[in-house]
Amino acid sequence: MGKYLLRRVLQMIPVVIGTTLLIYALVFALPGDPVKAMFGDKPVNEAVAAQIRSEYNLDKPFIIQYILFLKNALTLDFGKTFSGQPVIDVISRAFPVTIKLTIMAFVFEAIFGVIFGIVSGLKKGKWYDSVILIVSLLLISVPTFVTGFLLQFFLGVKWQLLPVTAGGNPGFLDLLMPAMVLGSVSMAYIIRLTRSEVSSNMNEDYVRTARAKGMTNNSVTMRHILRNSMIPVVTYLGTDIGALMGGAMISERIFNIQGVGNTLYQGILRGEGTLVVSIVTILVLIFVVCNLVVDMLYAVLDPRIRYA
Repeated sequence: MGKYLLRRVLQMIPVVIGTTLLIYALVFALPGDPVKAMFGDKPVNEAVAAQIRSEYNLDKPFIIQYILFLKNALTLDFGKTFSGQPVIDVISRAFPVTIKLTIMAFVFEAIFGVIFGIVSGLKKGKWYDSVILIVSLLLISVPTFVTGFLLQFFLGVKWQLLPVTAGGNPGFLDLLMPAMVLGSVSMAYIIRLTRSEVSSNMNEDYVRTARAKGMTNNSVTMRHILRNSMIPVVTYLGTDIGALMGGAMISERIFNIQGVGNTLYQGILRGEGTLVVSIVTILVLIFVVCNLVVDMLYAVLDPRIRYA
């Protein structure tokens, strides 16, 4: 298993470098001059503009800017924003909110997605299986911002069960509705994936053999059907943590949450390449760590990897 994990780590190094390079190139290619955008409609003194470009390395070629960014990022020095704040301070204020939101969305999608998926798979063809499939299809089909506005209207405005917006320092109840919106699509995919795996494994030869040996239905379900069905589900859940943090932008914009997604959106609008690439780099690293954790869980669930 050690060799397997080492190979996975080595494979992820070019992924991280390639992703940051691509994002840096996209930010670099954005139209407009970020220095002039800082001044808005006011006239820009060319000497001052040149000094700002020199301070932020904007006067250097693209590849030099990227190499300098990587060099400083190794020491967790992500530079400063155009307003003079250290990027690491901006990120440290935004990340705790998004992490809290992501954890709540992850717990929501994992619990309800797996439970409804198992129920639907074990009782395939029943009326509640059809209801679960229809609801999951609707969640996948309807855009996230539509789901968010609908929940805001019904749960927040009409029934007044939850706060409509989260604000600057959100608590559990403030983030409950955004977490439901953020995790709704992933929950629908988990439901359908779990249902498919459970219904497929119920007809495998090893399940029939276990029942022929006299094992009870509960033992067969827990030890054989669910354990084997959870392998692809665990993979999806593990990789979805990074996707949730990256996809939080829409939910944070809808519910006015001052998290990573909102900060990333503002950074793109202002053309702050260092801020945008720094956030994306951290998100990629989180995604890589989540993949490694999934690989370790794989070794527990699948003995073929454990003894590889």
